[in-house]
Amino acid sequence: MTSVLVNVSGGSDAAKEPWIWRLCKEFNVKVNLVRANVDTDFGFMQIEISGAVEDIQRSIAWLMTTGLNVESQERAVGA
Repeated sequence: MTSVLVNVSGGSDAAKEPWIWRLCKEFNVKVNLVRANVDTDFGFMQIEISGAVEDIQRSIAWLMTTGLNVESQERAVGA
């Protein structure tokens, strides 16, 4: 199993969507919340996404389509 740290931030609209749930459900990855600072108009989270390399890559690609600011701290490479 591979793990990747990802920084995710967004405005108040992002808080209304269950995007962490969708990552787990639709892409078969585990999400661990490492660090977060969220209020009513802006939020920042550092999450660790774990799973198969292909699933991690697909989940990050999907996150980038949501309007969230997504910055991967490292590339998902096989062990």
